[in-house]
Amino acid sequence: MSWLRGLWALTVREIKKWLKDPVLLLVTVVQPFVWMAFFGKSMNIGGLLSGLPPGMAESVMGTAFGTSDYFSYMAIGMISFTAMFTTMFTGMSIVWDRRLGFLNKVLSTPVPRGAIVLSKVLNSAIRSIFQATVIFTIALFLGLRLSPSFSPVNVLLVYGAIFLFCVGISFIFLTITLRATKIEAPMAFVNLINLPLMFASNVFFPTSMMPDWIKAIARVNPVTYLTDACRQLTVWTTDYHALAVDFAYLGTFAAVLSAIGILLAMRYLSR
Repeated sequence: MSWLRGLWALTVREIKKWLKDPVLLLVTVVQPFVWMAFFGKSMNIGGLLSGLPPGMAESVMGTAFGTSDYFSYMAIGMISFTAMFTTMFTGMSIVWDRRLGFLNKVLSTPVPRGAIVLSKVLNSAIRSIFQATVIFTIALFLGLRLSPSFSPVNVLLVYGAIFLFCVGISFIFLTITLRATKIEAPMAFVNLINLPLMFASNVFFPTSMMPDWIKAIARVNPVTYLTDACRQLTVWTTDYHALAVDFAYLGTFAAVLSAIGILLAMRYLSR
């Protein structure tokens, strides 16, 4: 029970820090809108095919992207993009808690160290789900085309996929900052891998059209499986076999990384 009480208290603290920062909360809401309104609408790939005979452009787009509207394809990819960048900075709060002295106080309490890092993970997952809701709502107003198989239940499954992804990614970056005292090293690591993770996935472009060596990276990239699951549940006609593969990968990814992260936190998290 002390483990659960500690986890609950620390998670509530993290959420309150986020909600009580008006600038951060505003950026959380405005950032998806900026990406959707400007980047999303400016990437008018369908316009490149406007000179084709009637019906052929839609056929080409459908074959390449699974939908005749590139905005719908990209808009769902933005959910993965935003979740990835939100979770990448999870470990930074460990560094700040250590520098401000809060981590020392928590480590002197009976709260297990696994609960300390797990509260950071839950906070990043909640924030990512909130941003995904904002993105989805904005995309609907900007012309997102949902598949005929879409239902409100699919939204809950999207949230589940985001949660699994955030758990795995968050623990990767938390383990890097377990003993860090300066923010420069974690920031350098984040900047090193964020773009490869994003572009070696299907966030903006189908992996089937990528070079073979990038396809190999995309096959093990969790961003690819999150994006595919979200599109299967929203803009594509659901392929349940592919959806099951996506959830199996994300579930395994989250379970393995969380186990490793908690074990390392129990051993190496220090003042």
